Amino acid sequence: MTRDNLELQKAIAVIKSQFGENALDDDATLAKYSRDASLFEIRPQLVVFPRHSEDVQNLVQIVNAHPQAKLSITARSAGTDMSGGAVGESIIIDFTKHMQGMGEIGDDYAVTLPGTFYRDFEVATLKKGLIYPAYPASKSICAMGGIIGNNGAGEKTLHYGKAENYIKWLKVVFSDGKEYLVKPLTKTEFEAKITQNDFEGNIYKRIWNLLQNNTEAITAAKPNVSKNSAGYYLWNVWNGQTEIFDLTKLIVGSQGTLGIVTEICMKLVPIKKHSKMLILFMKDLKNLGTIVDTILPFDPESIESYDDKTLRLAIRFWRGFIRKRGFFGFIKMGLSFLPEFFMLLRKGIPKLVLMVEFAGDDELVLSKQITDLQSALLKFGIPMKEAKSIADAEKYWSIRRDSFALLREKVKGKHTAPFIEDIIVRPEYLPEFLPKLNAVLAQYPIEYTIAGHAGDGNFHIIPLMDFNDPKTAEIIYELSDKVYDLVLSYHGSITAEHNDGIIRTPYLLKMYGLTIMKLFEDTKHICDPHNIFNPGKKVGGTKEYIREHLLKPEHVHGS
Repeated sequence: MTRDNLELQKAIAVIKSQFGENALDDDATLAKYSRDASLFEIRPQLVVFPRHSEDVQNLVQIVNAHPQAKLSITARSAGTDMSGGAVGESIIIDFTKHMQGMGEIGDDYAVTLPGTFYRDFEVATLKKGLIYPAYPASKSICAMGGIIGNNGAGEKTLHYGKAENYIKWLKVVFSDGKEYLVKPLTKTEFEAKITQNDFEGNIYKRIWNLLQNNTEAITAAKPNVSKNSAGYYLWNVWNGQTEIFDLTKLIVGSQGTLGIVTEICMKLVPIKKHSKMLILFMKDLKNLGTIVDTILPFDPESIESYDDKTLRLAIRFWRGFIRKRGFFGFIKMGLSFLPEFFMLLRKGIPKLVLMVEFAGDDELVLSKQITDLQSALLKFGIPMKEAKSIADAEKYWSIRRDSFALLREKVKGKHTAPFIEDIIVRPEYLPEFLPKLNAVLAQYPIEYTIAGHAGDGNFHIIPLMDFNDPKTAEIIYELSDKVYDLVLSYHGSITAEHNDGIIRTPYLLKMYGLTIMKLFEDTKHICDPHNIFNPGKKVGGTKEYIREHLLKPEHVHGS
């Protein structure tokens, strides 16, 4: 046995002795935590279930005390990450077992732990008449730690923005094994912080120097789109106009690579009393950009979309809808679609369905917005209808939100392969961009759907692939390069809200270039000098690693 292996065994023995039944390395546990919602399978060495922040701090200190063991820590909440951000080769810490639950809920904020499922968080805030409006489409299964780690966003992001806009403060365990309060700092507070001669003060000081020495390059690197999850958000940390230094802007979206979030204070907004939806059935995409530009001045909360392939899959997998809603729920939903069914018989399946939703406290104002928007859209000759009730609107949301779940049905031995599933370009480019995108996808024998946030120009492409086919890995590489080249030619981002993880980290160089990638590496080193937090994400990832850790065919339809 080598000295490193001996040191590894000693370190794991120390962890197991201190954490007891909350540190497991049995085969069933390791197999379960080898997977998230991505196309990877990576077996960890140990899974730890921290009970509180002190456990997280203790774990980091143990890892630091055994450098030859080469241990690292990957934070995980619900495991719904599609980029491979929640899997790793060393220690996985799962927050959902113990570190979940709500703290104080105030007039415009709520305190929560990272393992809290969003569905439980929302139930608690709704009781106060408040909501976190940037919730993702996966809100029924995701957790708050993942929302912070990925800078999550969703169907209302067009109006409300992303997770980074709703952070009052975070508690973070940095790589020295201590917990710190991270919040926006005034200039005076920041100047005091950088005079601290300790680990925390040095982080602030060194990040500040990095920003000041590379201001022009960092400013130029910021993607010109409404939302972006690629890389570290260096351009957001210092606001020269308000003179606010906000390190939460760097922690949010960092996928646990800079520190481990142990407590979150989220800003909330009041629930709006009423909502109304206008549905557009587009026979082609030629006017999509102009249509979106026409809609945006009316200030909708969301402009969501799904394509004809998604609609066909909804019809094809009708049994899935029965299982989810129950027989009578399915019948009710089916009957509610009869008007659309007859429309489809007359006019065919639309190329794209657009869902434009408005919300507010005055129902008459919303009705006028819908009426005025319909008048503005008449010139395009698009079939459209107003949802007559919340239930009427919900049937469209069901297809949009379930589009990924639909694809997870077993289809001729194929499996969902999220690797180009989160691209974004500015909406005005969509009429040119989407036909070119479809032409690229048509070069490969894959089935896929396109759904997403049309108001932001953010689309989710989910291919179905055969992992028994030896060509699958090559298709992933080739298609990623071609799609990302197309996205970047329109000045977009390779990921709007799902983040980099394993699957996109190797492509960040293509998006940002050598200078910015070096700054990302410097940022990682400042906060995590020994690379113990979620290595291989954001920096240090390779295409070879992707190839080596793709799902094994025999496990594609496993747990």
